[in-house]
Amino acid sequence: MTVEHVVDLTGHEHTSRRAAVLAAADDYDPAAALDAEQQQATAMLYSGLDEQQQAIYDELVDAGVLAGPRG
Repeated sequence: MTVEHVVDLTGHEHTSRRAAVLAAADDYDPAAALDAEQQQATAMLYSGLDEQQQAIYDELVDAGVLAGPRG
């Protein structure tokens, strides 16, 4: 006879992550950290464009389709 056991650790994982974030620093701001990561990712994504790509990027920023370097 085989008995399957399923244990859901989702709640524990959330508690563990929350404790880690709270212990990281009193002044830790998750929203600011996420914003900084997004800005860095955007800068990396649009770096190294050739002339034509840069011209199209600039055109899209000017048209308001994409956020510029400062968001």
